[in-house]
Amino acid sequence: MKLRIITLSILYFFISVCIYSQNVIKLGIIGLDTSHSPAFIKLLNDENAPEQYKGFKVVAAYPYGSKTIESSAKRIPGYMEEAKNNGVKITTSIAEMLKLVDCVLLETNDGNLHLEQALEVFKSGKPMFIDKPVAANLAETIAIFELSKKYNVQIFSSSVLRYSPINQEIRKGEHGKVLGADCYSPDAYEPSHADFTWYGIHGVETLYTVMGTGCVEVSRQSTKDFSVVTGVWADGRIGTFRAIRTGHNYFGGTVFCSGKMVQAGGYDGYKVLLDEILKFFRTKEIPVNPEETIEIFTFMEASNESKRQHGNTVSMESILEKGKLEARRILKSLDN
Repeated sequence: MKLRIITLSILYFFISVCIYSQNVIKLGIIGLDTSHSPAFIKLLNDENAPEQYKGFKVVAAYPYGSKTIESSAKRIPGYMEEAKNNGVKITTSIAEMLKLVDCVLLETNDGNLHLEQALEVFKSGKPMFIDKPVAANLAETIAIFELSKKYNVQIFSSSVLRYSPINQEIRKGEHGKVLGADCYSPDAYEPSHADFTWYGIHGVETLYTVMGTGCVEVSRQSTKDFSVVTGVWADGRIGTFRAIRTGHNYFGGTVFCSGKMVQAGGYDGYKVLLDEILKFFRTKEIPVNPEETIEIFTFMEASNESKRQHGNTVSMESILEKGKLEARRILKSLDN
């Protein structure tokens, strides 16, 4: 009788483990060179994590990650140890990591690596969140979204600023129709990336969160330490982005609504973004339209072209067409 009870106990244990394994969505991280990675791991793998996180766990991570951008590469050893201490297996390749997980967070800070890394995930068929930036430039961003269609893999990308609660209220029209906006963010410069894609994207995404898509032309005024980009939307509205490279690193803006002016939200921690990522992994419903993300990158590239033309107004359509042409070349090279 005692032996039977022990046998049944062992059986129930293995059944419960199997049920738990089936219910938990196993996550993998590519890139331990950004503060986002340890923040997500800590939120999800903490034994006292909120109830909504109980169905998810980061089980594996491939640490690289930039090997050339010093500010990113130097973080990897410390973040690897932190990940291991939180029960995450460190793998020697993306392929090894993909065998262990259901969904992927592509966190590599260096956008130049995203196309190659994303392609490997696409071939596995696993849903993926790509942290900012999608890629280091517009053409590779377009190529990544085209590859997601080719492999029928759901992806999305977003700055955490998009999900500031007040920014979501503004987007939903809770403060009236948005008539215009002036947004700003820090813009640390990284020469390996197209201007603004490395960090200024936070402020540009804030602008697009509140204004929506539809920008048709862009002009930019720049001096050594300051840049202001003006976009004109198809309906006549005007939105601006100020890139902060000197002075205090504020995130935010002023949004001109039909009834009042509202201050755009700043950084509210990683949880607001993580909540959307997990909802995406659970439902497979894409929260940010790919066309909007591509327009954000078109806006940034148009601003760069305006700078090259000493402040001349640049057509968004012309920049998008150039980006699509270069993306086709990239995709063709991948097929060869």
